[in-house]
Amino acid sequence: MASQNHNPADASTATASHKGAEPGAAVPCWFVGKRLQQELRTLMMSGDKGISAFPESDNLFKWVGTIHGAAGIVYEDLRYKLSLEFPSSYPYNAPTSSALYDVRTILLSIQSVLGEPNIDSPLNTHAAELWTNPTAFKNTCWKPA
Repeated sequence: MASQNHNPADASTATASHKGAEPGAAVPCWFVGKRLQQELRTLMMSGDKGISAFPESDNLFKWVGTIHGAAGIVYEDLRYKLSLEFPSSYPYNAPTSSALYDVRTILLSIQSVLGEPNIDSPLNTHAAELWTNPTAFKNTCWKPA
């Protein structure tokens, strides 16, 4: 599908050369589309438990992701739905740069933080104090629907 390699939110059609582009130069949408297609294949073949993501309809730049709370954590039976939108420069500012993260590692990182938050540097100090008591944490910090 031709529409998968074009980000409708991106008004410009980048024309920077793939090889030897200057840092910060625009990346061609086709290059980003190829990268996202490769990431989708990697994610589908990974076999990682509790994470998934797929393009929304035929727009390769907009995905719906799902994260399941891992077994044995407070969020065990919960499922989180994420809306992921990728800019036309994803994941680079230039084609010669390398990506530090891909969709799979981002989803795994979020899943990991759910199970092992940094309670030594919390945004919510009360929740951090309750974290070591799962029942108190569940009763105080969230109510499942």
